[in-house]
Amino acid sequence: MEPPLETPWDQRLKRLMNDLVSLLALPAIWVGGDPKHIASTLLDVLSAMLPVDFVYARLFDGERPNEIVRVGQAFALGVSEIGKALDHLLGDTESNWPSSARMDVEAGGVFLAVARLGIEGEAGVLVVGSARSDFPSQSDQLLLSVAANQASVALQGARKARDQNRLAKELDQRVTERTSELVAANRTLMQEIEERRRTEEALRESKEALATSRHDLQLIVDTIPAFAWSTRPDGHVEFFSQHYLDYAGLSAEQSHGWGWTAIIHPDDLDELTAKWKALMIAGVPGEAEARVRRSDGTYRWFLIRANPSRDQYGNIIKWYGANTDIDERKRAEEKVIDAERELQRMVDGIPALVGAFGADGSQISSNKRGRDFTGLSSEDIANGGWRNRIHPEDVEFEENKWHECIATGEPFELEYRVQAADGAYRWHMARRIPIRDDAGKVVRWYGVSHDIDGRKQAEAFLAGEKRLLEMIASGSSLRDVLNALCTFVEEAAPDCFCDVHMFDQDSLTIAYAVAPSLPSAYSDPIAGTPLSGDLLPCGIAAVEKVQVVTEDIERDPRWYNSPVRSHVLRHGYRSVWSTPVCSKEGRVLATFCIIQRKPSSPSPHQQDLIAHATQIASIAIERSLTEAALRRTETLLSEAQRLSSTGAFSWRVDTDEIAFSEELYRIFEFDPAHPVTMNQILDRIHPDDIPSLSTQMARVRAGEGNLGYEIRIRMPDDSVKFLRTFGRVVRRQDDRLECLAAVQDVTEHRRAEEALGKARTELAYVSKVSSLGTLTASIAHEVNQPLSGIVTNASTCLRMLAANPPNIDGALETARRTIRDGNLAADVIARLRALFSKRAPIIEAVDLNEAVREVLALSSADIRDGRVVLQSQLAEGLPHVAGDRVQLQQVIMNLLRNAADAMSEVEDRLRQVVIRTEPEVNGHVRLSVQDAGSGFGPDGPDRLFEAFYTTKNDGMGIGLSISRSIIDSHCGRLWAAANDGPGVTFSFSVPEFSEALPKQDMNVTHNDKKSVGVR
Repeated sequence: MEPPLETPWDQRLKRLMNDLVSLLALPAIWVGGDPKHIASTLLDVLSAMLPVDFVYARLFDGERPNEIVRVGQAFALGVSEIGKALDHLLGDTESNWPSSARMDVEAGGVFLAVARLGIEGEAGVLVVGSARSDFPSQSDQLLLSVAANQASVALQGARKARDQNRLAKELDQRVTERTSELVAANRTLMQEIEERRRTEEALRESKEALATSRHDLQLIVDTIPAFAWSTRPDGHVEFFSQHYLDYAGLSAEQSHGWGWTAIIHPDDLDELTAKWKALMIAGVPGEAEARVRRSDGTYRWFLIRANPSRDQYGNIIKWYGANTDIDERKRAEEKVIDAERELQRMVDGIPALVGAFGADGSQISSNKRGRDFTGLSSEDIANGGWRNRIHPEDVEFEENKWHECIATGEPFELEYRVQAADGAYRWHMARRIPIRDDAGKVVRWYGVSHDIDGRKQAEAFLAGEKRLLEMIASGSSLRDVLNALCTFVEEAAPDCFCDVHMFDQDSLTIAYAVAPSLPSAYSDPIAGTPLSGDLLPCGIAAVEKVQVVTEDIERDPRWYNSPVRSHVLRHGYRSVWSTPVCSKEGRVLATFCIIQRKPSSPSPHQQDLIAHATQIASIAIERSLTEAALRRTETLLSEAQRLSSTGAFSWRVDTDEIAFSEELYRIFEFDPAHPVTMNQILDRIHPDDIPSLSTQMARVRAGEGNLGYEIRIRMPDDSVKFLRTFGRVVRRQDDRLECLAAVQDVTEHRRAEEALGKARTELAYVSKVSSLGTLTASIAHEVNQPLSGIVTNASTCLRMLAANPPNIDGALETARRTIRDGNLAADVIARLRALFSKRAPIIEAVDLNEAVREVLALSSADIRDGRVVLQSQLAEGLPHVAGDRVQLQQVIMNLLRNAADAMSEVEDRLRQVVIRTEPEVNGHVRLSVQDAGSGFGPDGPDRLFEAFYTTKNDGMGIGLSISRSIIDSHCGRLWAAANDGPGVTFSFSVPEFSEALPKQDMNVTHNDKKSVGVR
């Protein structure tokens, strides 16, 4: 698989993560620093990270705020001007300042981002200004928020540490001063006692003064915010302040001696007593930290200080001490330690090599990932072992670049190779940024190094693929492309030899092999080998379209009987991997083989190479085949243009540049050796067609899309050619118009059309003569039935009148039938004349079921005589149809008569005719006549509706032809279909009648049928 490329978003995300890591590392720098140092370092870091014009901090530390600023080179305001401008813009109360604002200066607008230092801004405020209109972005706001939070914690810790130190110093000073005072008082008291021994008054006054002094001392000791105590020189406790006793919940007696050890935490007791004994032995001041139990059982951390008191001879006469509550400080320190541990875990967990460097560039430390990657210990790294892991070819360049950045203070960024613990070199991208103190001096460098070896390999791989694709696109020969492809794979996969087997698709054999690194004695003999069978790995890969991996051809039982085995082993190879090269349609074009001298199977990296190689090979082979096919197509196209007398041209409208095809040069009889000009073409155009051509040229210049016209050209011998032109106008990417057209010489076609016109005139005359015979035959056929009815009815009438007595009623009814049949014959003649004279029939609403019943009544005698069983299935509620009643009845009668005639020779089954009507979903009504006759004749249904074609011995072959004409004139359809059993079903479908427009004419033309009054 091809690794994804690093996008700009990935780069910005990495840069943001690096900045966050740098911010999280700041507390380690700030440990023990004062607020001003913390703020200065923070401003340096932010000015380096963010594209800003200034970074301003106001610290509330004392009576007056302390202001610090870092400005860019293009920003002219100083710290006081910025502070006044912010107060003027945002107000005097910093806690009410908004998180963002805009400040106008002489150079333009500056966008501000404000962050408070402390929970409520009690430590100060941080303001960052930038002329960027999108400032602050989400990443800028995140970095500023993290920086403010880190600074707030550091400022609070610095302030607490400073207060505690100040308090401890004050306490020490007051204890020392008071001790000195007590010593002086004691000396004075002793002198007074000695001097006033003589008198009781002096003694009484001395005692009163001493009592007062002791009382005052006790008050001081009991009220100072520390636990005071004193011991003998041997450590035996003599005194605990009341404050101490109240805290511990001990009585004076319980605390004397070594009773105080009961309130020391068991985990701290041994260390504290050992240190206390060591101080007493050394006779020097000292301090220790331990947890002391409160009366409620809670332990709190205390700083225990002890100082010896000596006499004039230097002997220790007492020890004085004070215990200061430092529990809050210890908890803060523990939080700092936890934060440092969390930071270290975070740094160790970063998916990159993270390191810290001194101001001189020497590496101080590295995260765990860096140590694991290089196999170096922390001591190795501190001693410069990191330099030994840089590739020898890159180390000089890296050192020069690093020394240059150290000298200039510019950030460091470089790609170089680093040796891993396993000895392999991998490409890394290293970035390092400087950290400065308040004076702007670089005090530390922090850096990260990302493994980009995969990206480097992908870049090299893509470059190789690009070269191959450029070879394909530039038209390099297929052999050269495949040679370069094999070399490319062999460079990317050492110890591999590549071989491409091209196939002969006609003979299904191996045509030839391309193997630049294999000996010809190995690759040449494989040409001509058939692909069929299972003795050839590439043959199996080609036939089954699967990869065939032979890890060890010597031991693989599949090839024991294959000549390939001995051939491969003879040349010192063991493993063969064959992969089919398929086209986009899945057709196997070749096989791509990798051979190795030792047994092995393809690794994931090698499989990726094989996949890419087969894809590129497929592109190259398909392009080669396509180009060969294109050349054949061009040859065929040129020949087709010559055979069809069709040429092509292109016309660039803006430059009048014209390009003719070879055939068009021949049509215009121009010299192909010279380019065609517009004047040459206009000289060839027939004078009468120049206006028409000018109109077409104007359409092209106007950008109209499609063209189609005919013109004449006059040749030098005064002969005239007729040309038909088809084309279209296209607009190129540069907005230029170009006309692309095909020109066909239709001179011969024009001459043939003239001859055809003459033939059509003669044929029209013949058609007029033959139509009279058709009309006569039609009248004879269609009138024959009503005339037969007239004769039959007349004979019946005579028989009824001749009867004794005469059947007057029957004779009258028969006479009426005779009159009806006479009118019917007259109607038939009128309708047939209208039909053949192309007059439209009269539309009326026709009840098709009623029309069927009338026809059945007229045909009942013939049906009985033919022993036909008639079954009618007439749909109830059938819509009326739009049509001529008589013409539709003629069609029905013709279909019934044909059905009866079709069964005249049937003796082995029932002669049954089924006539049915039914509505259709498309607004039509269908009528079907189904017989059980012998079916279609020898010609099938194709000629049934041709005029004068019949399958009857006495038929005229005109009935079905006229019936189709009648149905067509009704905008309907007449067809025939064979039954599943014996016989045929004839059906016609006509439109329903529309009540909106009743009894309108139906207009029928030769090529188009229109119906008004139907739906």
